[in-house]
Amino acid sequence: MGPAYTLKVTQPMCRVIAYSTPTSDSHINFEVWLPPASTWNGKFEAVGNGGFIGRITYTDLNKGFQRGYAVAGSDTGHQSDNDESWAFGHPEKIIDWSYRAVHEMAVDAKQIVQAYYGTAAKLAYWDGCSTGGKQGLTEAQRYPNDFDGVVAGAPANYITHLQLGSEYISWVALKDGSTGSGYLPPSKLPVIHKAALAACDAKDGVQDGIITDPPRCHFEPKTIQCAGADGPDCLTAGQVDTVQKIYAGAKYKDGKQVFPGFEKGSELLWGGMTTGPEPFSLGTGFLRYMVFGDPKWDFRTLDVDRDVRIADERVGKIVNAIDPNLKSFKAHGGKLILYHGWADQGIAPGNTINYYESVVAEMGGETNTTDFARLFMAPGMAHCRLGVGPDTFDVLGALEQWREHSTPPAKMIASREAKRKVEMTRPLCPFPQVPRYKGVGSTKDAANFACQAP
Repeated sequence: MGPAYTLKVTQPMCRVIAYSTPTSDSHINFEVWLPPASTWNGKFEAVGNGGFIGRITYTDLNKGFQRGYAVAGSDTGHQSDNDESWAFGHPEKIIDWSYRAVHEMAVDAKQIVQAYYGTAAKLAYWDGCSTGGKQGLTEAQRYPNDFDGVVAGAPANYITHLQLGSEYISWVALKDGSTGSGYLPPSKLPVIHKAALAACDAKDGVQDGIITDPPRCHFEPKTIQCAGADGPDCLTAGQVDTVQKIYAGAKYKDGKQVFPGFEKGSELLWGGMTTGPEPFSLGTGFLRYMVFGDPKWDFRTLDVDRDVRIADERVGKIVNAIDPNLKSFKAHGGKLILYHGWADQGIAPGNTINYYESVVAEMGGETNTTDFARLFMAPGMAHCRLGVGPDTFDVLGALEQWREHSTPPAKMIASREAKRKVEMTRPLCPFPQVPRYKGVGSTKDAANFACQAP
Protein backbone atom coordinates (compact mmCIF):
# COMPACT_ATOMS: atom_id res chain seq x y z
CA MET A 1 0.00 0.00 0.00
CA GLY A 2 2.98 2.36 -0.23
CA PRO A 3 4.47 4.51 2.57
CA ALA A 4 2.80 4.36 5.98
CA TYR A 5 0.67 7.40 6.78
CA THR A 6 -1.48 7.22 9.87
CA LEU A 7 -4.55 9.18 10.88
CA LYS A 8 -6.52 8.62 14.06
CA VAL A 9 -10.24 8.35 13.41
CA THR A 10 -12.40 7.74 16.48
CA GLN A 11 -15.79 7.35 14.78
CA PRO A 12 -16.97 3.82 13.97
CA MET A 13 -16.64 2.69 10.37
CA CYS A 14 -16.34 -0.23 8.04
CA ARG A 15 -12.98 0.22 6.31
CA VAL A 16 -12.69 -1.63 3.01
CA ILE A 17 -9.16 -1.97 1.62
CA ALA A 18 -9.32 -3.07 -1.99
CA TYR A 19 -7.52 -3.02 -5.31
CA SER A 20 -8.24 -3.17 -9.02
CA THR A 21 -6.14 -4.72 -11.79
CA PRO A 22 -7.61 -3.59 -15.13
CA THR A 23 -4.40 -4.59 -17.00
CA SER A 24 -1.54 -6.98 -16.38
CA ASP A 25 0.64 -4.01 -15.38
CA SER A 26 -1.97 -2.33 -13.19
CA HIS A 27 -2.46 -2.49 -9.44
CA ILE A 28 -4.71 0.30 -8.19
CA ASN A 29 -5.10 0.38 -4.42
CA PHE A 30 -8.09 2.16 -2.97
CA GLU A 31 -10.03 2.39 0.25
CA VAL A 32 -13.69 2.94 1.06
CA TRP A 33 -14.75 4.21 4.48
CA LEU A 34 -18.37 3.44 5.35
CA PRO A 35 -20.06 5.10 8.34
CA PRO A 36 -22.83 3.26 10.20
CA ALA A 37 -26.16 3.30 8.36
CA SER A 38 -27.58 5.45 11.17
CA THR A 39 -25.13 8.29 10.45
CA TRP A 40 -24.66 7.85 6.69
CA ASN A 41 -25.94 10.87 4.75
CA GLY A 42 -26.89 8.66 1.82
CA LYS A 43 -24.16 10.07 -0.41
CA PHE A 44 -20.73 9.12 -1.75
CA GLU A 45 -17.63 11.28 -2.02
CA ALA A 46 -14.28 10.52 -3.65
CA VAL A 47 -11.15 12.57 -3.01
CA GLY A 48 -8.10 13.33 -5.10
CA ASN A 49 -4.32 13.26 -4.89
CA GLY A 50 -1.39 15.65 -5.17
CA GLY A 51 1.42 15.73 -7.74
CA PHE A 52 2.45 12.33 -9.00
CA ILE A 53 2.38 10.95 -5.45
CA GLY A 54 1.09 7.41 -5.09
CA ARG A 55 -0.82 7.25 -1.83
CA ILE A 56 -4.33 7.66 -0.49
CA THR A 57 -5.02 11.09 0.98
CA TYR A 58 -6.37 10.09 4.40
CA THR A 59 -6.83 13.61 5.75
CA ASP A 60 -9.14 14.44 2.84
CA LEU A 61 -10.96 11.14 3.25
CA ASN A 62 -11.63 12.01 6.87
CA LYS A 63 -13.12 15.42 6.03
CA GLY A 64 -15.87 13.86 3.97
CA PHE A 65 -16.30 11.00 6.42
CA GLN A 66 -16.90 13.47 9.25
CA ARG A 67 -19.77 14.93 7.19
CA GLY A 68 -21.46 11.56 6.98
CA TYR A 69 -20.29 10.53 3.53
CA ALA A 70 -19.19 7.12 2.41
CA VAL A 71 -15.77 8.11 1.08
CA ALA A 72 -13.10 6.66 -1.18
CA GLY A 73 -9.58 7.45 -2.32
CA SER A 74 -6.92 5.71 -4.39
CA ASP A 75 -3.14 5.66 -4.85
CA THR A 76 -3.65 6.17 -8.64
CA GLY A 77 -1.94 2.87 -9.43
CA HIS A 78 1.54 3.24 -7.97
CA GLN A 79 3.18 3.61 -4.58
CA SER A 80 5.96 6.19 -5.01
CA ASP A 81 6.40 9.59 -3.38
CA ASN A 82 8.16 12.41 -5.24
CA ASP A 83 9.86 9.96 -7.61
CA GLU A 84 8.36 9.66 -11.07
CA SER A 85 10.57 6.69 -12.04
CA TRP A 86 7.54 4.43 -11.52
CA ALA A 87 6.37 5.58 -14.96
CA PHE A 88 9.55 4.53 -16.79
CA GLY A 89 8.70 1.65 -19.13
CA HIS A 90 5.14 1.37 -17.75
CA PRO A 91 2.68 2.99 -20.17
CA GLU A 92 -0.28 1.29 -18.51
CA LYS A 93 0.63 2.84 -15.16
CA ILE A 94 0.75 6.25 -16.82
CA ILE A 95 -2.79 5.64 -18.07
CA ASP A 96 -3.81 4.51 -14.59
CA TRP A 97 -2.44 7.70 -13.04
CA SER A 98 -3.91 9.86 -15.78
CA TYR A 99 -7.53 8.71 -15.70
CA ARG A 100 -8.17 4.99 -15.30
CA ALA A 101 -7.49 4.67 -11.57
CA VAL A 102 -10.08 7.23 -10.52
CA HIS A 103 -12.74 5.77 -12.79
CA GLU A 104 -12.05 2.23 -11.59
CA MET A 105 -12.22 3.41 -7.98
CA ALA A 106 -15.48 5.29 -8.57
CA VAL A 107 -17.21 2.32 -10.18
CA ASP A 108 -15.99 -0.22 -7.65
CA ALA A 109 -16.53 1.99 -4.60
CA LYS A 110 -20.14 2.68 -5.58
CA GLN A 111 -20.72 -1.08 -5.80
CA ILE A 112 -19.22 -1.53 -2.35
CA VAL A 113 -21.45 1.23 -0.97
CA GLN A 114 -24.55 -0.39 -2.45
CA ALA A 115 -23.60 -3.84 -1.17
CA TYR A 116 -22.95 -2.52 2.34
CA TYR A 117 -26.07 -0.41 2.77
CA GLY A 118 -28.40 -2.34 0.49
CA THR A 119 -29.09 0.80 -1.52
CA ALA A 120 -27.10 2.95 -3.93
CA ALA A 121 -25.75 6.33 -2.93
CA LYS A 122 -28.25 8.96 -4.02
CA LEU A 123 -25.50 11.34 -5.16
CA ALA A 124 -21.77 11.14 -5.85
CA TYR A 125 -19.32 14.03 -5.43
CA TRP A 126 -15.67 14.55 -6.28
CA ASP A 127 -13.42 16.85 -4.24
CA GLY A 128 -9.78 17.48 -5.11
CA CYS A 129 -7.12 20.12 -5.56
CA SER A 130 -4.01 20.27 -7.77
CA THR A 131 -3.75 16.80 -9.29
CA GLY A 132 -7.05 16.19 -7.51
CA GLY A 133 -8.52 19.13 -9.42
CA LYS A 134 -7.22 17.67 -12.67
CA GLN A 135 -8.73 14.30 -11.74
CA GLY A 136 -12.10 15.94 -11.21
CA LEU A 137 -11.99 17.60 -14.64
CA THR A 138 -10.87 14.32 -16.19
CA GLU A 139 -13.94 12.63 -14.75
CA ALA A 140 -16.29 15.36 -16.01
CA GLN A 141 -14.73 15.10 -19.47
CA ARG A 142 -14.17 11.35 -19.88
CA TYR A 143 -16.73 9.79 -17.53
CA PRO A 144 -19.48 12.40 -17.09
CA ASN A 145 -21.85 10.00 -15.33
CA ASP A 146 -19.44 9.04 -12.53
CA PHE A 147 -20.13 12.11 -10.39
CA ASP A 148 -23.06 14.47 -9.88
CA GLY A 149 -20.85 17.28 -8.66
CA VAL A 150 -17.16 18.09 -8.95
CA VAL A 151 -14.93 20.39 -6.92
CA ALA A 152 -11.75 21.08 -8.91
CA GLY A 153 -9.26 23.29 -7.09
CA ALA A 154 -6.13 24.65 -8.79
CA PRO A 155 -6.37 21.88 -11.40
CA ALA A 156 -3.15 20.55 -12.91
CA ASN A 157 -5.15 19.71 -16.00
CA TYR A 158 -2.69 20.82 -18.70
CA ILE A 159 0.09 18.55 -17.50
CA THR A 160 2.35 18.73 -20.55
CA HIS A 161 2.34 22.54 -20.61
CA LEU A 162 2.36 22.88 -16.82
CA GLN A 163 5.49 20.78 -16.38
CA LEU A 164 7.31 22.39 -19.31
CA GLY A 165 6.28 25.79 -17.99
CA SER A 166 7.54 24.95 -14.50
CA GLU A 167 10.81 23.61 -15.87
CA TYR A 168 11.20 26.81 -17.88
CA ILE A 169 10.60 29.14 -14.92
CA SER A 170 13.00 27.20 -12.71
CA TRP A 171 15.69 26.96 -15.36
CA VAL A 172 15.42 30.61 -16.41
CA ALA A 173 16.02 31.68 -12.83
CA LEU A 174 18.86 29.21 -12.33
CA LYS A 175 20.65 29.08 -15.66
CA ASP A 176 23.40 31.54 -14.70
CA GLY A 177 24.10 29.82 -11.39
CA SER A 178 24.18 31.44 -7.96
CA THR A 179 26.64 34.08 -9.16
CA GLY A 180 24.94 34.79 -12.49
CA SER A 181 23.39 38.15 -13.21
CA GLY A 182 19.88 36.68 -13.59
CA TYR A 183 19.82 34.59 -10.42
CA LEU A 184 17.17 35.63 -7.85
CA PRO A 185 18.43 35.00 -4.31
CA PRO A 186 15.71 34.51 -1.66
CA SER A 187 16.58 37.92 -0.21
CA LYS A 188 15.28 39.65 -3.34
CA LEU A 189 11.81 38.10 -3.28
CA PRO A 190 10.50 40.41 -0.50
CA VAL A 191 11.91 43.37 -2.44
CA ILE A 192 9.87 42.45 -5.52
CA HIS A 193 6.78 41.71 -3.44
CA LYS A 194 6.95 45.03 -1.59
CA ALA A 195 7.18 46.92 -4.86
CA ALA A 196 4.25 45.00 -6.38
CA LEU A 197 2.12 45.76 -3.33
CA ALA A 198 3.04 49.43 -3.46
CA ALA A 199 1.82 49.54 -7.05
CA CYS A 200 -1.39 47.54 -6.71
CA ASP A 201 -2.44 46.63 -3.17
CA ALA A 202 -4.85 49.54 -2.63
CA LYS A 203 -6.70 49.19 -5.94
CA ASP A 204 -9.55 47.26 -4.28
CA GLY A 205 -10.04 50.07 -1.76
CA VAL A 206 -8.07 48.37 1.02
CA GLN A 207 -4.35 48.34 1.73
CA ASP A 208 -3.94 44.98 3.41
CA GLY A 209 -1.04 43.16 1.77
CA ILE A 210 -3.32 41.37 -0.73
CA ILE A 211 -3.56 42.07 -4.45
CA THR A 212 -7.19 41.30 -5.24
CA ASP A 213 -7.05 41.48 -9.04
CA PRO A 214 -3.51 40.65 -10.22
CA PRO A 215 -4.17 40.75 -14.01
CA ARG A 216 -4.96 44.44 -13.66
CA CYS A 217 -1.80 45.11 -11.66
CA HIS A 218 0.63 46.83 -14.02
CA PHE A 219 3.70 46.78 -11.80
CA GLU A 220 6.92 46.83 -13.84
CA PRO A 221 10.03 45.33 -12.18
CA LYS A 222 12.19 47.84 -14.06
CA THR A 223 11.00 50.44 -11.56
CA ILE A 224 13.22 48.84 -8.91
CA GLN A 225 16.27 48.25 -11.11
CA CYS A 226 19.50 49.33 -9.43
CA ALA A 227 20.82 52.66 -10.65
CA GLY A 228 24.38 51.48 -10.20
CA ALA A 229 25.86 48.49 -8.41
CA ASP A 230 23.69 45.70 -7.04
CA GLY A 231 22.10 46.52 -3.69
CA PRO A 232 19.78 44.89 -1.12
CA ASP A 233 16.71 46.91 -2.14
CA CYS A 234 16.95 46.78 -5.93
CA LEU A 235 17.36 44.38 -8.83
CA THR A 236 20.15 44.03 -11.35
CA ALA A 237 19.25 44.23 -15.03
CA GLY A 238 19.61 40.45 -15.23
CA GLN A 239 17.27 39.97 -12.27
CA VAL A 240 14.71 42.33 -13.80
CA ASP A 241 14.79 40.17 -16.94
CA THR A 242 14.26 37.02 -14.85
CA VAL A 243 11.29 38.52 -12.99
CA GLN A 244 9.71 39.65 -16.25
CA LYS A 245 10.03 36.12 -17.64
CA ILE A 246 8.50 34.60 -14.50
CA TYR A 247 5.51 36.93 -14.78
CA ALA A 248 5.22 36.26 -18.52
CA GLY A 249 5.51 32.46 -18.34
CA ALA A 250 6.79 30.07 -20.97
CA LYS A 251 6.16 30.89 -24.62
CA TYR A 252 6.82 29.42 -28.03
CA LYS A 253 9.32 31.17 -30.27
CA ASP A 254 6.45 32.91 -32.09
CA GLY A 255 5.28 34.45 -28.81
CA LYS A 256 2.24 32.23 -28.26
CA GLN A 257 1.73 31.24 -24.63
CA VAL A 258 2.76 27.74 -23.58
CA PHE A 259 1.71 28.20 -19.95
CA PRO A 260 0.90 31.35 -17.96
CA GLY A 261 3.40 32.89 -15.58
CA PHE A 262 2.94 33.64 -11.90
CA GLU A 263 0.86 36.62 -10.84
CA LYS A 264 1.81 39.83 -9.09
CA GLY A 265 1.51 39.27 -5.36
CA SER A 266 2.90 35.72 -5.41
CA GLU A 267 6.59 36.70 -5.18
CA LEU A 268 7.20 35.60 -1.58
CA LEU A 269 6.35 32.03 -2.64
CA TRP A 270 8.70 31.72 -5.59
CA GLY A 271 11.53 30.18 -3.57
CA GLY A 272 10.59 26.58 -4.28
CA MET A 273 10.86 27.26 -8.00
CA THR A 274 13.82 29.61 -8.17
CA THR A 275 16.37 28.83 -5.45
CA GLY A 276 17.84 25.71 -7.10
CA PRO A 277 20.38 24.28 -7.54
CA GLU A 278 18.13 22.43 -10.03
CA PRO A 279 14.62 23.00 -11.38
CA PHE A 280 11.58 21.89 -9.43
CA SER A 281 11.69 18.09 -9.40
CA LEU A 282 8.18 17.35 -10.72
CA GLY A 283 8.90 18.86 -14.12
CA THR A 284 12.22 17.07 -14.47
CA GLY A 285 10.75 13.73 -13.42
CA PHE A 286 7.84 14.09 -15.82
CA LEU A 287 10.15 14.84 -18.73
CA ARG A 288 12.63 12.10 -17.88
CA TYR A 289 10.25 9.23 -17.26
CA MET A 290 6.98 10.03 -19.05
CA VAL A 291 8.02 12.06 -22.08
CA PHE A 292 11.56 11.09 -23.10
CA GLY A 293 11.85 7.72 -21.37
CA ASP A 294 15.42 8.59 -20.41
CA PRO A 295 16.47 8.64 -16.74
CA LYS A 296 19.56 10.62 -17.78
CA TRP A 297 17.67 13.42 -19.54
CA ASP A 298 19.37 16.69 -18.61
CA PHE A 299 17.28 19.77 -17.84
CA ARG A 300 20.11 21.88 -19.31
CA THR A 301 19.04 20.68 -22.75
CA LEU A 302 15.54 22.14 -22.32
CA ASP A 303 14.11 23.76 -25.43
CA VAL A 304 10.55 24.81 -24.63
CA ASP A 305 9.48 25.32 -28.24
CA ARG A 306 10.66 21.85 -29.22
CA ASP A 307 10.02 19.88 -26.04
CA VAL A 308 6.44 20.95 -25.36
CA ARG A 309 5.49 19.75 -28.85
CA ILE A 310 7.18 16.42 -28.18
CA ALA A 311 5.35 16.09 -24.85
CA ASP A 312 2.00 16.91 -26.44
CA GLU A 313 2.55 14.37 -29.20
CA ARG A 314 3.77 11.54 -26.97
CA VAL A 315 1.55 11.77 -23.88
CA GLY A 316 -0.72 14.81 -24.24
CA LYS A 317 -3.88 12.91 -25.11
CA ILE A 318 -3.31 10.62 -22.12
CA VAL A 319 -2.28 12.96 -19.31
CA ASN A 320 -4.08 16.22 -20.15
CA ALA A 321 -7.65 17.11 -19.20
CA ILE A 322 -8.30 20.16 -21.37
CA ASP A 323 -11.44 19.19 -23.30
CA PRO A 324 -13.89 22.11 -22.88
CA ASN A 325 -16.89 20.06 -24.03
CA LEU A 326 -18.78 19.36 -20.81
CA LYS A 327 -22.18 18.96 -22.45
CA SER A 328 -22.58 15.35 -21.33
CA PHE A 329 -21.65 16.25 -17.76
CA LYS A 330 -24.18 19.09 -17.80
CA ALA A 331 -26.85 16.84 -19.32
CA HIS A 332 -26.24 14.39 -16.48
CA GLY A 333 -27.14 17.19 -14.06
CA GLY A 334 -23.55 17.69 -13.00
CA LYS A 335 -22.34 20.83 -11.26
CA LEU A 336 -18.72 22.01 -11.33
CA ILE A 337 -17.00 24.46 -9.00
CA LEU A 338 -13.48 25.51 -9.95
CA TYR A 339 -11.31 27.56 -7.60
CA HIS A 340 -7.75 28.82 -7.67
CA GLY A 341 -5.53 31.02 -5.48
CA TRP A 342 -4.24 34.18 -7.16
CA ALA A 343 -0.89 33.75 -5.37
CA ASP A 344 -0.48 30.10 -6.37
CA GLN A 345 3.23 29.27 -6.58
CA GLY A 346 2.79 25.79 -8.05
CA ILE A 347 0.25 26.13 -10.85
CA ALA A 348 -0.20 29.53 -12.44
CA PRO A 349 -3.83 30.62 -11.88
CA GLY A 350 -4.12 31.85 -15.45
CA ASN A 351 -4.30 28.20 -16.52
CA THR A 352 -7.62 27.68 -14.74
CA ILE A 353 -8.99 30.92 -16.15
CA ASN A 354 -7.96 29.79 -19.62
CA TYR A 355 -9.76 26.48 -19.19
CA TYR A 356 -12.90 28.09 -17.78
CA GLU A 357 -13.02 30.56 -20.66
CA SER A 358 -12.62 27.69 -23.13
CA VAL A 359 -15.63 26.01 -21.52
CA VAL A 360 -17.64 29.23 -21.80
CA ALA A 361 -16.80 29.42 -25.51
CA GLU A 362 -17.60 25.74 -26.11
CA MET A 363 -20.86 25.79 -24.16
CA GLY A 364 -22.19 28.85 -25.96
CA GLY A 365 -21.55 31.70 -23.55
CA GLU A 366 -21.70 32.67 -19.87
CA THR A 367 -25.39 31.91 -19.37
CA ASN A 368 -25.04 28.38 -20.71
CA THR A 369 -22.01 27.86 -18.49
CA THR A 370 -22.77 29.49 -15.16
CA ASP A 371 -25.90 27.38 -14.76
CA PHE A 372 -23.65 24.37 -14.15
CA ALA A 373 -20.02 25.57 -13.83
CA ARG A 374 -18.47 28.50 -11.94
CA LEU A 375 -14.94 29.64 -11.17
CA PHE A 376 -13.85 31.36 -7.96
CA MET A 377 -10.48 33.10 -7.61
CA ALA A 378 -9.05 33.49 -4.09
CA PRO A 379 -6.97 36.68 -3.59
CA GLY A 380 -3.69 36.05 -1.81
CA MET A 381 -4.17 32.28 -1.53
CA ALA A 382 -1.25 30.03 -2.44
CA HIS A 383 -1.43 26.53 -3.95
CA CYS A 384 -4.70 25.02 -2.68
CA ARG A 385 -4.29 26.72 0.71
CA LEU A 386 -2.17 29.08 2.85
CA GLY A 387 -0.69 32.34 1.55
CA VAL A 388 -1.48 35.86 2.77
CA GLY A 389 -5.18 35.76 1.89
CA PRO A 390 -8.18 33.85 3.26
CA ASP A 391 -7.77 30.18 2.40
CA THR A 392 -10.58 28.34 4.21
CA PHE A 393 -14.01 28.04 2.61
CA ASP A 394 -16.69 25.36 2.37
CA VAL A 395 -16.66 24.61 -1.32
CA LEU A 396 -18.22 21.17 -0.87
CA GLY A 397 -21.08 22.78 1.03
CA ALA A 398 -21.59 25.24 -1.83
CA LEU A 399 -21.63 22.34 -4.29
CA GLU A 400 -24.20 20.48 -2.18
CA GLN A 401 -26.50 23.51 -2.10
CA TRP A 402 -26.21 23.91 -5.84
CA ARG A 403 -26.73 20.29 -6.83
CA GLU A 404 -29.29 19.36 -4.18
CA HIS A 405 -31.25 22.59 -3.72
CA SER A 406 -30.69 24.40 -7.04
CA THR A 407 -28.99 27.30 -5.23
CA PRO A 408 -25.97 28.39 -7.30
CA PRO A 409 -23.13 29.99 -5.35
CA ALA A 410 -23.28 33.77 -5.77
CA LYS A 411 -20.19 33.97 -3.56
CA MET A 412 -18.29 31.89 -1.02
CA ILE A 413 -17.06 33.29 2.27
CA ALA A 414 -13.39 32.57 2.91
CA SER A 415 -11.61 33.03 6.21
CA ARG A 416 -8.05 33.31 7.44
CA GLU A 417 -7.02 32.11 10.88
CA ALA A 418 -4.22 33.13 13.18
CA LYS A 419 -3.58 31.29 16.42
CA ARG A 420 -6.75 29.25 15.80
CA LYS A 421 -8.93 32.36 15.63
CA VAL A 422 -10.55 33.84 12.54
CA GLU A 423 -8.80 37.15 11.90
CA MET A 424 -10.50 38.10 8.64
CA THR A 425 -13.13 37.01 6.13
CA ARG A 426 -13.59 37.92 2.46
CA PRO A 427 -16.04 36.92 -0.24
CA LEU A 428 -14.79 34.84 -3.13
CA CYS A 429 -16.65 35.96 -6.22
CA PRO A 430 -17.70 34.07 -9.34
CA PHE A 431 -15.24 34.93 -12.10
CA PRO A 432 -14.82 37.49 -13.56
CA GLN A 433 -16.27 39.44 -10.61
CA VAL A 434 -13.89 40.64 -7.88
CA PRO A 435 -14.52 41.73 -4.26
CA ARG A 436 -14.53 45.48 -3.65
CA TYR A 437 -14.63 47.26 -0.30
CA LYS A 438 -17.89 49.18 0.20
CA GLY A 439 -16.08 51.99 1.97
CA VAL A 440 -17.56 51.54 5.44
CA GLY A 441 -17.07 49.02 8.23
CA SER A 442 -14.23 46.71 9.12
CA THR A 443 -12.02 45.71 6.22
CA LYS A 444 -11.63 42.33 7.87
CA ASP A 445 -15.33 41.50 7.54
CA ALA A 446 -16.63 39.94 4.32
CA ALA A 447 -19.98 41.68 4.85
CA ASN A 448 -18.32 44.98 3.94
CA PHE A 449 -17.27 43.79 0.48
CA ALA A 450 -19.34 43.35 -2.64
CA CYS A 451 -18.74 41.25 -5.75
CA GLN A 452 -18.43 43.58 -8.72
CA ALA A 453 -17.30 43.54 -12.31
CA PRO A 454 -13.57 44.29 -12.57
